[in-house]
Amino acid sequence: MSLRLEKPVTDLLDQIRCSDDVRKLRQDQLQQLADEVRADMIDTVSQTGGHLGAGLGVVELTVALHYVFNLPRDKLIWDVGHQCYPHKILTGRRNRMHTIRQGGGLAGFTKRCESDYDPFGAGHSSTSISAGLGMAIGRDLQGSDENIIAVIGDGSMSAGMAYEAMNNAGALKSRLIVILNDNDMSIAPPVGAMSAYLARLLSSRSYLNLRDFAKNIVKRFPRTIGEKAKRAEEFARGMAMGGTLFEELGFYYVGPVDGHNMDHLLPVLENVRDAGQGPVLIHVVTKKGKGYRFAEEAKDKFHGVSKFNIVTGAQSKSGLKAPSYTSIFADALIGEARRDDKVIAITAAMPSGTGLDKFAEIFPERCFDVGIAEQHAVTFAAGMATTGFKPFVTIYSTFLQRAYDQVVHDVAVQNLPVRFAIDRAGLVGADGPTHAGSFDITYLASLPNFVVMAAADEVELVNMVATAASINDRPSAVRYPRGEGVGLTLPEKGKILEIGKGRIIQQGKHIAILSLGTRLQEAVKAAETLKAHGLTTTVADARFAKPLDHAMIRDLALSHDVVVTIEEGAIGGFGSHILDYLTNEGLLESGLKVRTLKLPDIFQEQNSPEIMYQQAGLTAADIVETALKALHRNDTGSTLLGTDG
Repeated sequence: MSLRLEKPVTDLLDQIRCSDDVRKLRQDQLQQLADEVRADMIDTVSQTGGHLGAGLGVVELTVALHYVFNLPRDKLIWDVGHQCYPHKILTGRRNRMHTIRQGGGLAGFTKRCESDYDPFGAGHSSTSISAGLGMAIGRDLQGSDENIIAVIGDGSMSAGMAYEAMNNAGALKSRLIVILNDNDMSIAPPVGAMSAYLARLLSSRSYLNLRDFAKNIVKRFPRTIGEKAKRAEEFARGMAMGGTLFEELGFYYVGPVDGHNMDHLLPVLENVRDAGQGPVLIHVVTKKGKGYRFAEEAKDKFHGVSKFNIVTGAQSKSGLKAPSYTSIFADALIGEARRDDKVIAITAAMPSGTGLDKFAEIFPERCFDVGIAEQHAVTFAAGMATTGFKPFVTIYSTFLQRAYDQVVHDVAVQNLPVRFAIDRAGLVGADGPTHAGSFDITYLASLPNFVVMAAADEVELVNMVATAASINDRPSAVRYPRGEGVGLTLPEKGKILEIGKGRIIQQGKHIAILSLGTRLQEAVKAAETLKAHGLTTTVADARFAKPLDHAMIRDLALSHDVVVTIEEGAIGGFGSHILDYLTNEGLLESGLKVRTLKLPDIFQEQNSPEIMYQQAGLTAADIVETALKALHRNDTGSTLLGTDG
């Protein structure tokens, strides 16, 4: 069956090129526009894959924001960006939506260089309020008057950064609008006609003016009466609206408002736009996946999707020939947990993405999802490690960056045996530079006390999980990529590796390729090609970025003409540590040629992982070319012109 239905009707949407076009519509046309945007988005994502559920939930809100506010002069910031597809459709990018998350196409998140309607780029959560406050203060200092609107989801509000920003905003009292998109609350009676009436009333200029007038009058009363009046209003508003926490942080709370009802949304947004008050939080309740039954019923599965059949909701198969590294890690950790009741799993709002949902099914009391709070996750694990447990902090490489101070201060300095399982290490494809695991080797291998491992294949990953579980005197990390394994038969139980000891895969005498991680397969291919040039090659798997196998490295340096290192990480990582050792040991003085292959010193745009690694110069062909150039030979084996021998 085809993955597509007949193209949805988009009579109004065909007229929309920018926000100005939305504002030209009559108010009674906005729901039709929202319906057309939703249908267009479902049709597009069914063909491209991408983030679906969150975007479907904010269609009406997106249309309302573009209708009420003067974008892009007013600044609209989408937290994370998972929900920005309707925004892109309305801002001149509809005809390019079929390219989303593909090479040379639209980014899956907001991106400043892509559109004037994207004032702040995002890919990680919980940044919108901080960025919005910065823009608001910049506006105030310049004497301007544009509105700043930050839309943040209830999941992103689990991160401490959001509350740090709100606390600061409440103290600064700058005009800022925060919209809390709550898609975890059912649209029940509290979000009905009475709630809509109260939200309109409490956000209106007349009420706010009356409130300010009353405050000025109360100031003239004795202090005890003034405090009682203030508490009475807070109590009444808290009972009716549930916004006491946000009020305590200095925000004027309005809501909850039905995020799918234009008659409720528009007057509240217009009132807040015109009120000119300090920081305001509008609590909007939406339904994730709204308007597409399969996305409504399976929110997790339809958060991020592959291509799917609109009629049946069936997603296309991943095409994996072997189990994914994520699932292999999860099974290995479950095996360790069966053998050792001290093994604990910790994730930061990514149980399915990291495979820990499988662990939680078997050991629910030993699996902790702390929310989008990586900093807390790391220090939480450090505290647990002091009690004799064996915590595995399982986080994507790019998200672990947010907890670097805790990794240094709370784990490394105290030499606590926290185990870091670093998923999505290396390039990740369609999610692009915000999600690439480029830097973890560099930022972890620079820390004293750390053991840093990188799995070359699925068997090595199982072994490294067992090894991490056995390390009780210092912190450790094992990194592994997104995608499938090589297809090796897995052992029933992992083998504990000797710390800092690499392995020789095959022996040669001219060129040594020293690999860290899953580029090992490319190294073996390169060795076969070099053999055709009359050059025998040693292929070694370093296994450890720290501590290094100094004995193996010294032997490779003394017995080969060229050493090529290769890693799926940025400059300053494995290759840099190798060069540091060789330099300090004087092993480069004999004429040894060393070349380091690593990720380029740029943020690579999204594409398929295969193309991205080609662009990065980390394929077998790149290894061969690097080795031949180091020997001043071209691909026919003759001496290259213009080089000195």
